[in-house]
Amino acid sequence: MQSPAALPESPPPSSPELPARGGWWAVCLCAAWCGTCGVYRPLFDELARAHPEVRFEWVDIEDDSDIAGDLDVETFPTLLIADGERALFLGPLLPQAPVLARLLTSLQAAAPGSAGAGGEAQQVFERVRTARGA
Repeated sequence: MQSPAALPESPPPSSPELPARGGWWAVCLCAAWCGTCGVYRPLFDELARAHPEVRFEWVDIEDDSDIAGDLDVETFPTLLIADGERALFLGPLLPQAPVLARLLTSLQAAAPGSAGAGGEAQQVFERVRTARGA
């Protein structure tokens, strides 16, 4: 069974499984060797199923080093949350599904007037969006 967070062969944007361009993204930046990431992955996948309006992506920063670029990920998991156009959060997050769910809900509520997460976060988001075909 394919993980909804992996999506290596994403359906076209018109597909009902994916939010429209400009929709919310939750991107987990991890590494295959990270034990914490291995434990977090099923929780991340569960959140993806619970929030079909959000596009969840799992990025291995070593396998997809072109996406990570020069970003120095020091703590795993590191999450990137974007509203589809702007990166609003980039940082480490406790590997607990309720923590990500609360963060996503609070960012969605504040999105219209909130500032972006900064240039580096925006650059990473642009690379994720390009690499994942959105």
